[in-house]
Amino acid sequence: MSHHQQFYINGQWVAPKGDQQLDVINPATEEAVASIALGTKEDVDAAVAAARAAFPSYANTTREERIALLERVIEVFKKRMGDVAEAISLEMGAPTKLAQTAQAPSGLSHFMTALEALKHFEFEEEIGTTLVVKEPIGVCGLITPWNWPMNQLTCKIAPALATGCTMVLKPSEVAPLSALILAEILDEAGVPAGVFNLVNGDGPTVGAAMSAHPDIDMMSFTGSTAAGRQVMTNGAQTIKRVALELGGKSANILLDDVNFEKMVAHGVMSCMNNTGQSCNAPTRMLVPNSRMDDVAAIAQAAAAKVKTGDPKAADTVMGPVVSKAQWTKIQDLISAGIEEGAKVAAGGPGRPEGLDKGYYVKPTVFTHVTNDMTIAREEIFGPVLSIIGYEDEEDAVRIANDTRYGLSGYVSSGDLDRARNVARRIRTGMVHLNGAPLDPKAPFGGYKESGIGREWGHYGFDDFLEVKSIYGYTAKA
Repeated sequence: MSHHQQFYINGQWVAPKGDQQLDVINPATEEAVASIALGTKEDVDAAVAAARAAFPSYANTTREERIALLERVIEVFKKRMGDVAEAISLEMGAPTKLAQTAQAPSGLSHFMTALEALKHFEFEEEIGTTLVVKEPIGVCGLITPWNWPMNQLTCKIAPALATGCTMVLKPSEVAPLSALILAEILDEAGVPAGVFNLVNGDGPTVGAAMSAHPDIDMMSFTGSTAAGRQVMTNGAQTIKRVALELGGKSANILLDDVNFEKMVAHGVMSCMNNTGQSCNAPTRMLVPNSRMDDVAAIAQAAAAKVKTGDPKAADTVMGPVVSKAQWTKIQDLISAGIEEGAKVAAGGPGRPEGLDKGYYVKPTVFTHVTNDMTIAREEIFGPVLSIIGYEDEEDAVRIANDTRYGLSGYVSSGDLDRARNVARRIRTGMVHLNGAPLDPKAPFGGYKESGIGREWGHYGFDDFLEVKSIYGYTAKA
């Protein structure tokens, strides 16, 4: 049975309070593939009430009970992996291969990582005669984006379940289908009624109702910096905790001793992965000024290998961007780059040749970019790479840090110690050395306007926990 027209509240699929609907558009075809119900403040109130009622009981479950629950979730998730991948490809245009090998498995990874962290997490600590206890914070509001839908859903839901919290989820209304499947997974796994609740809707209605709700104790939001600022403003009215994972404009520093053929091509492909729709994408490549022309040629050749087209095709590397609005924004920014004097080494405005339908963007590389240009400062969230020249190592670090964002960074060098030293000077929450991949056990999050708090692994538990000191707990009579 399809649950597109329903919400999951208090362990049941229920009809919405209102009658507003929204089409889910397949960005590869520009055609509707489903229609979902949009929630109201009344739907949020019902979901929050269910989560509040379920909290005392679930907060008092044992570690062993929550371990058993996560194990059941993992087993059901494995059975539905193919359904999750198919939904993600349909709703946001991810190539089938990417959906099957990265997008869907990321959800399983977060549940498995949370399970292992829960087995060893220290919820209590003795300091002198004081017992310090970490307790579940309460009812959590979760708002997630469309670009890595299952990844963002599960890196919030898994630690909430592990720490004993209850929750209300608003997935992106642009890509809600995979979230509905996840609700089915949690239901089949036996998550107690009221612990997990889902209400579809838009940010100004459902999102705002959640972030301002007096019975929600904590908001965890992933999305744009502008929207995150609004969540924080709304949450301030009730002094609730707010965790934010926001935008980025990450610098990829190639020091002068790297293998440029290898690392420039790697940087191009990393930027184009997921059609450039990743907050931590290496969208600013920093190279020595003396190597700019060489780098331009290598980047042009690398971009030419990015096969753009039908997500279902086996050889497709890059699918469409998620929506018409996103496509238009990217086109405007590409035009700004040209107008401000950057050189187009690959791609440019318009759709790729032979694709007259679908929100496809050419894999675009700009060279001779300066860090004051719009394309170097704004998060484009599309397959657009800006290559910026630097004079020396000090200049590279200065340019990398000259941004309002601070999510991720990338440093490559033939000398690992040199790369390590530069990494320590980059003001970001994460730095990749010589192409190292993400680690699901390590914290994910950023400095400055890239967010507050950390997700993933045992670090992801902290935002869902309150800390209580019980003085005299171990004192002798």
